[in-house]
Amino acid sequence: MSRLLEWLENGLLITDGAWGTELQARGLEPGALPDTWNLTHPDRVEAVARAYVEAGSQVILTNTFRANRVAMEGDLDAINRAGVEISRRAAAGRALVFASIGPTGKMLMEGDLAPEQARDAFTAQAAALAGAGADALLIETMSDIEEARLAVAAARTTGLPVVVSFAFDSGKNRDRTMTGATPEAVAAAMVEAGADSVGANCGVGVEHAAPICRRLRAACDLPLWIKPNAGLPKIEGDAVRYGTSAESFASHFAALREAGASFLGGCCGSTPDFIRALVRARCGSS
Repeated sequence: MSRLLEWLENGLLITDGAWGTELQARGLEPGALPDTWNLTHPDRVEAVARAYVEAGSQVILTNTFRANRVAMEGDLDAINRAGVEISRRAAAGRALVFASIGPTGKMLMEGDLAPEQARDAFTAQAAALAGAGADALLIETMSDIEEARLAVAAARTTGLPVVVSFAFDSGKNRDRTMTGATPEAVAAAMVEAGADSVGANCGVGVEHAAPICRRLRAACDLPLWIKPNAGLPKIEGDAVRYGTSAESFASHFAALREAGASFLGGCCGSTPDFIRALVRARCGSS
């Protein structure tokens, strides 16, 4: 049995919520790269991770979403390693640490980046995260299947379980990624690539997550990673607001579990209160 399936042996696991907005609440300037705080403000990053553990998260991520050599500059090895070390301290054995790997921010299909460059960037990041003691690697918020393939191949070289998650927010029914990939195409490609789990994060709000989850489940038998936004995003002045409350968000728990979610948490707009609400919903439905 794989480590991922061992962790899921007793049922669905609750993950964490949003990181960027939580760091902004602690002083991160809008538009600044959160990853750099692993070195400059590790106490504030750890406070976010610890808040999710205390809220009941059984899996927390790392503040390393942009820490690849295409997306940003700096001492990336140190930033990635510190990100894992911070989350491990906060977890203190009470939660698993899945290290976050985000997209490069460049479009392979447009020729903005050579595949070899993306592969090398993901390989270096995955090695640093694994070397620091992550329990698994999470490739998240992907839109391009080919970029995700490169990231999965890089992550698999570490020997850690690999989860890959896509953002579905485009198309007439908001059921495609930005590059036009459907849940069915994503699932088939990631099974072929050797991912241990596939899923959806960010994208549209929680109210649209169950149909995406059902389609992923129908297309593959891998554990599903589901972290939807706290409702549909709305622009208010210079800020993005998410109108769903924690209790409203958690009211979708039963539908998402029935749809096949194995890991369930929140993305943009969700806070530790959202995780507490999910934990209460799980206890109330067990």
